[in-house]
Amino acid sequence: MSWEENVRKVEPYIPGEQPKDKNIIKLNTNENPYPPCPAVRKILDNFDEDRMRLYPDPDSDVLVSAIAERYGLKKSQVFVGVGSDDVISMAFMTFFNSYKPILFPDVTYSFYDVWAEVYRIPYECKPLDGNFRINPDDYKCENGGIIFPNPNAPTGVLENTEMIEDIIKSNSDSVVMIDEAYIDFGGESCLKLIDKYDNLLVIQTFSKSRSMAGMRIGFAMGNEKLIKFMNDVKFSVNSYTMNHITQLCGAEAIKDEKYFNETVNKIIHIRENTKKELSALGFEFTDSKSNFIFAKHRSMSGEEIFNKLKENKIFVRYWNKPKISQYLRITVGMPDEMKKLIDVLKEILS
Repeated sequence: MSWEENVRKVEPYIPGEQPKDKNIIKLNTNENPYPPCPAVRKILDNFDEDRMRLYPDPDSDVLVSAIAERYGLKKSQVFVGVGSDDVISMAFMTFFNSYKPILFPDVTYSFYDVWAEVYRIPYECKPLDGNFRINPDDYKCENGGIIFPNPNAPTGVLENTEMIEDIIKSNSDSVVMIDEAYIDFGGESCLKLIDKYDNLLVIQTFSKSRSMAGMRIGFAMGNEKLIKFMNDVKFSVNSYTMNHITQLCGAEAIKDEKYFNETVNKIIHIRENTKKELSALGFEFTDSKSNFIFAKHRSMSGEEIFNKLKENKIFVRYWNKPKISQYLRITVGMPDEMKKLIDVLKEILS
């Protein structure tokens, strides 16, 4: 018997390419083109490096307190992790243990099936309709849990909270997780429902709207029992997951609502202008409510455009997968980056 027979083998998640060339226009991983708020820079400039020899606060109290205050919650209703990926992974481990299949869309964040495979959780993918929308009736069946992003990724499609509430209400025996990584770019959060439904977990991130992808801060909000169960699992795996600097910077970032609103509104404005430019070039796309545009061209294949953009040092995201193989996911960058994108697309399509 080989030792390899006991190895847990999975097909890993493949993140967007991180080019080493700094001359690349990088529109492939939905990073915020604006820097974090000014208070983050002050934390970095004034941090006492002697604290690095000490373990960080395992409760991340300064950050949890800031998040709770921002959203009008108790600290016991907030869980933080090293990016929303860490938070969702911990939630999978905590709540998806019934041996019934968990449910998520067939076109969605491609980490969900990876986590399910890693943790040996059975799952079923429910098909989105022709407009990339969820059919709530698909989620009114026996299951071990439900997760989907809102707005969805990579489509950018936003579902209304009434439809989502219908799904939550119809699944009182399982935990429903709403992954709101992009909610700040034009959607209404399901946070208002967490006191109404004890099976709802709302998950957000600092990576997109708060410009802190490099610091890895994610958080979940739900009733106190859900959060306690997640912390019990977290402290059974690793108590010291978030470092001092990240906790302090995250707390300052969530306090600066003025800067947050300014940058989010700039991105929304650039997104809507870019949609007009893409439409004039023959692209079709969903009504994205995220910091990216999910688009396909009427005559040229997505793969061909992807490769030609890459030759011109513009990186976007492409998946050769059923239902989306003609689409490109284009992150909203700075105005000059989007202008360069449009100029290059005009050359490619001419």
